[in-house]
Amino acid sequence: AGFILFLVALVLNAALQGPGSFFTVNSINTLFAKNAPFIIVTVAQALLLIAGTMDISCGVQVALVNVVIIMSGQALGLPFVVCCILGILVAVLASIACWVCCSVFRLPALLASYALTYIIKGINVLIMDVPQGKVEKVYYQAYDSQILGIIPVSALFIVGVLLIWWYARSNRFGTHIYAVGANPRNAFAAGISPMQVQLKAFILKGIFVGVAGICITLMIASGNPLQAEDYGIRSLSACILGGLGFGGWGNVACAVFGSGFYVLIQNSVYYFFSLLVDLIPG
Repeated sequence: AGFILFLVALVLNAALQGPGSFFTVNSINTLFAKNAPFIIVTVAQALLLIAGTMDISCGVQVALVNVVIIMSGQALGLPFVVCCILGILVAVLASIACWVCCSVFRLPALLASYALTYIIKGINVLIMDVPQGKVEKVYYQAYDSQILGIIPVSALFIVGVLLIWWYARSNRFGTHIYAVGANPRNAFAAGISPMQVQLKAFILKGIFVGVAGICITLMIASGNPLQAEDYGIRSLSACILGGLGFGGWGNVACAVFGSGFYVLIQNSVYYFFSLLVDLIPG
């Protein structure tokens, strides 16, 4: 279902913009550069849905990574690469905090992550009270460039995340995460610890969110403590649109096609109304 929706949105975009305008290196590069953070967050959300849980605070976690990267460089003078590593570690810690609420204290994942959204948002504002900071030109220009003039660098972040998931899926963790998501009691009876599996899922999701935070930092080349909050709900809806079920059903491809549909349909709406303005005078 997600693949069909993605194809429909792709054809609609090409029709509204014109194939000559849509299928260009600059157009494709812009799509990837502007939407890579959202696509990666959707993949992270899919990982949790497969494990039978969720985290709608992942959007503000992306903003947390962003402010940590910017302020670490600005206040502490750390190199950008070290700041990025710190950002990923902070995202992992935030994910573990959500795991404690959902898996250890057995709070409903939706309510716990919703409450965590406001806690993390407060931390973001404490670290950075107003949008500020900058990223060195060499880094954000590299993010917005193409390899060999064809392959968007931003797309490599998505490919990297998918390769990490492919590796995780190909070993025992991949089997366990589906077993726990489908039926935690049966998984426990088979000798699988649902808490440990979900902890690993949350850690991996934190790494993905950290990568998304690096992408959004390179995209805007500054810091903003209140951005990307809607990524949490949007990533959840993109997974559902892609055909991903809650708990042990579906795969990450559903998230990729769902987020692709989400991105392209938003793009289509923009060009549709721009076309209406040209067609209907006044």
